[in-house]
Amino acid sequence: MDTLLGGHDLCLHYSSSLKEKVTMKSHRDRSYARWRTYAHSCMSDIYRVRVLILLCLVFGSTLFISRASSIMGWSHDRQTPRVFPRSGYTVVINTWKRNDLLKRSVSHYSSCQGVDAIRVVWSEPTPPSDSLRSSLEGLVELATRKKHRHVSLQLDIHVDDDLNNRFKPLDGLSTDAILSIDDDVLVPCGTVESAFSAWTSAPNSMVGFVPRMHWIKAMNLPLGNYEYSYGGWWSVWWMGTYSMVLSKAAFIHEKYFDMYTNQMPASVRQYVKEKRNCEDIAMSFLVANETGAPPLWVKGFTRLDLQGLAAFKATVNIGLTA
Repeated sequence: MDTLLGGHDLCLHYSSSLKEKVTMKSHRDRSYARWRTYAHSCMSDIYRVRVLILLCLVFGSTLFISRASSIMGWSHDRQTPRVFPRSGYTVVINTWKRNDLLKRSVSHYSSCQGVDAIRVVWSEPTPPSDSLRSSLEGLVELATRKKHRHVSLQLDIHVDDDLNNRFKPLDGLSTDAILSIDDDVLVPCGTVESAFSAWTSAPNSMVGFVPRMHWIKAMNLPLGNYEYSYGGWWSVWWMGTYSMVLSKAAFIHEKYFDMYTNQMPASVRQYVKEKRNCEDIAMSFLVANETGAPPLWVKGFTRLDLQGLAAFKATVNIGLTA
């Protein structure tokens, strides 16, 4: 009997131990399940936080980019309908009493591959002599003879000495692109072609070789007007940025010549005429106001001295910078 009772107690003890083990395993399983649920919840929270941070960064970057233009005094981007430009470009050379420089400029640009025509803006009381016309025509013929192509030459005569003349609308153009050039600036033909290629990708923008920058100097002026500071090449070099390119060496769509002459406020043209300056800034502002887009700067050009001798006074050819 004692033996049976002892066996019974042993069975009870074993059953109790087994039950405790099952209970402990069940607790462990529930704890593990709770831990997995908690870990999964934490990972989900971390994922959501990361997504939220990423969205904040994207939103912040977009907001900064949209506001950055106003810091520089630019208008916001407006999409301008893309129209594929006609092939080739017309070189418009602005000259004034520097026939030697004019001859060298005409000879040089006549040899560039993409040029279709050359127009000379003549703003002197005395018209060009027959000998000068003949000399310029001979230079064009000489530059194009070996390449078996035709480049037309035309002198647009203005009796008044007015810098606005360089942006008078031109009749008879067969290109949309105009390379606006001063007579003392020579851009290597290879660089010209690279700039023209860049312009064809953004034909409503200016693509030029002489960068400048401006920034808001004072904002609390009457009637909400702003006062700007203007920075030359050294400001561009020091700050590492630019906001305009000058028309003394730049590609521009021919439609802006009409807008400059017939749509821009007359007070701006009058200021240019009186001060004999700032026509390039006026054109840059006109294009920026129309497109809301920045210009493209192409590095590399050569400037001539007054005796017509080549003197390197600008940046070296190191490619395209937008």
